Amino acid sequence: MTATPDPAAELEREFGSFPALLAGWGEVRGQACALRDERGELSWAEVAARIQRIAAQLKADGLGRGQSVAILGTSTVDYALVFLAAIYAGGCAAPLTTSASPEQLRAMALDSGAQHLFVDRARLTELGEFALGVERRILLDEELWSWAAPAGTACEPFRPDPEDRFNIIYSSGTTGSPKGIVHSHLMRWRQMAFRSLQGYGPTAITLTSTPLYSNTTMAVFLPTMFSGGCASIMGKFDTVKWLQRAQAERATHTMLVPVQYRRLMAEPRFDEFDLSPMRMKYCTSAPFPAELKAEVLRRMPGGLIEIYSMTEGGVVCILYAHEHPDKLHTVGQPAPGSLLKVVAEDGREVPPGEAGELYGRSPTMMSGYNNAPDKTAEAQWVDPADGAKWMKMGDIGRVDADGFVELVGRAKDVIISGGFNVFPIDLEAELLKDPRVAEAAVIGVASDKWGETPVGFVVLKNADEDRLDDIRAAANARLGKTQRLSALYAIAEMPRSHIGKLLKTELRALAGREAPVA
Repeated sequence: MTATPDPAAELEREFGSFPALLAGWGEVRGQACALRDERGELSWAEVAARIQRIAAQLKADGLGRGQSVAILGTSTVDYALVFLAAIYAGGCAAPLTTSASPEQLRAMALDSGAQHLFVDRARLTELGEFALGVERRILLDEELWSWAAPAGTACEPFRPDPEDRFNIIYSSGTTGSPKGIVHSHLMRWRQMAFRSLQGYGPTAITLTSTPLYSNTTMAVFLPTMFSGGCASIMGKFDTVKWLQRAQAERATHTMLVPVQYRRLMAEPRFDEFDLSPMRMKYCTSAPFPAELKAEVLRRMPGGLIEIYSMTEGGVVCILYAHEHPDKLHTVGQPAPGSLLKVVAEDGREVPPGEAGELYGRSPTMMSGYNNAPDKTAEAQWVDPADGAKWMKMGDIGRVDADGFVELVGRAKDVIISGGFNVFPIDLEAELLKDPRVAEAAVIGVASDKWGETPVGFVVLKNADEDRLDDIRAAANARLGKTQRLSALYAIAEMPRSHIGKLLKTELRALAGREAPVA
């Protein structure tokens, strides 16, 4: 009898060369579109030729094996070419976060060890010629092709070992200096193992509208490039422009964060556009409310996949929302090869239905934080039973009887009021039941009486409507005594990062400027 293949074991065994794939697609896909942005498009033959020009010059400049190449700017075809060429040449792509401060950018550039920085003129102007400590600075939108090796220059693709560095993705840095998350060639190869099951292939046309410095974007950009498809890059998200491009280009795949889905659903012209070629839509990076998932499933063609994980790795949970409409309140089940533990404060693993801190392991873990073994160790939890290292996911969650994972809240955001744990997600859900509320967020603030007390922020659907006392009273009537909101504030919009993460640090600062609560 033939044994059923173990997907996790297959992930462990398989390894190939992404640089060789890029060269191969350049030959076999020839005139098919590979990259597109607002300015135009390049065929696979053109992409392969331009990658070789950049890679050859990087090597002529002395790029070492695994050495970083820093990139800073708006997402464009040329940005993507530099990213891919760095890997093709045997280096490590190090995209820098455009929303970071000059001091944070300098820290990232120095941490990466890059000798090359490719930067937009506009971003350099914003920085005021701020020194980033790199040896060579190339203006991405002005000097790239005068710097690159001459047209027709050939360059052999790098042959990676599994643990060679593929990229460094820098964390957002909202609570301090950004950390450089190192991914290996093996990690990225394993990540691509199931791309064909999600409709990727040479006919895939992926529309991206999140930044190329984000691992969120890499989750769809890299499978497209691995598969010989076409990646269509938007520098800045706009609902109507996204719809126009999705229709005109007959996009088959896309990655959108929850706030982008919400804006599309609210776009008055949404139903005018034909999105029927869409095979698969993705979402990650921020909580995706069940009611919003349901609306997306109802109004947008194709499947909907929510991915729960971290840039650092850990468990990877996948929710095939179109297959499990009764599980939209969850983030799905652990993917093949992913392991999950739900652990109580005393270190015991809790049974299904009970909430605890989430720890995960998978074949797609980071190599570690760049130059920071102490921070790498802090991010891990060591199982006292066998010494295995698991990533701390930073979330509180529970697993239902069917193995689906429901998130309760961020571990750092749990409010301890009167000695009881209060999970903001439960309070936010109650606020969102009010038809006047479009978005809701809850934080804990210091209280002399309770230690901490919950405070809410809402975005109202009607900006002229101000019935906060009624909204808070209605929510509190459905909440337990220790959960009740001490205050509620209306704001014009929720503070979010460039990839849609809610910035509760800014809400805490805002709460500190408001009147004190009991």
